[in-house]
Amino acid sequence: RESQGHRSRVCRTQCRKRVAEMTFSRVNEQKFIIDHTEVDDSLRGQGAGRKLLDFAVAWAREHGVTYLPLCPFAKAQFEKDPSIRDVLSA
Repeated sequence: RESQGHRSRVCRTQCRKRVAEMTFSRVNEQKFIIDHTEVDDSLRGQGAGRKLLDFAVAWAREHGVTYLPLCPFAKAQFEKDPSIRDVLSA
């Protein structure tokens, strides 16, 4: 997890190349927007995006924050999986 100001991201790299990324914007101390998820074609269909989201969900639980998923991928995952909805912003 990397942070810079109100922006942050989680990434997966291979051979120093970023191959998957999920970006966030901080709304306030308890709320983040999931802006975007991108996965390299070499990882498509391997669950890389979901692994990023699972990491983000675990981080949110640990830090007591919530997400507003504006990213279509993240939004679809929250709609499909009730077990992660505890970190959704009201």
